[in-house]
Amino acid sequence: MPKKTPEINASSTADIAFLLLAFFLATTTMNVDSGLYRRLPPYQPDNTEAPKYAKRNILQILVNRDNQISINGDIADVSTLKDRTIEFILNPNNSEELPQKEIKTIELFGPVEVSKGIVSLKSDKGTSYEMYIAVQDQLTAAYNELRNMKSNEKWGKNFDQLTLEQQDAVKLVIPMQISEAEPTNIGGKK
Repeated sequence: MPKKTPEINASSTADIAFLLLAFFLATTTMNVDSGLYRRLPPYQPDNTEAPKYAKRNILQILVNRDNQISINGDIADVSTLKDRTIEFILNPNNSEELPQKEIKTIELFGPVEVSKGIVSLKSDKGTSYEMYIAVQDQLTAAYNELRNMKSNEKWGKNFDQLTLEQQDAVKLVIPMQISEAEPTNIGGKK
């Protein structure tokens, strides 16, 4: 008579698999994608004509595939972008080469000068993600500093310490106007 092979009791393997699955789900951390907070402009039909802006009201930033930055045609370093953006928006000496200002009546502020300045950002398809984020960080830091300056000037505290109503008023005085074009092939070294 041939020898019988002993059977393995597999009745508890489903239980063990479930316990292992539960253990790994409970102990594993999931990476959460982070991104940039930007509100998209409202939809415009294709036949809508783009608004015309005076050249002096646009700060043109180009980033090529070699991660070189051009600000209004001048090669610049990313570390200077924040200060140049602040100067552009403030136009402290009312220069004819920097943006115009208009008087607007804003609740909690009354009549106040608001810059017509718009930051236009265009990057090359080959721009590194790190450079793109560095440029976005500098622009965001510029607007945050401007809003903190205005908040401290009016209420003596930083923007993030204000009430929502006060923050909304400051956002009207210092609007974050960044126009971002779709990436194209801008150029650079080959």
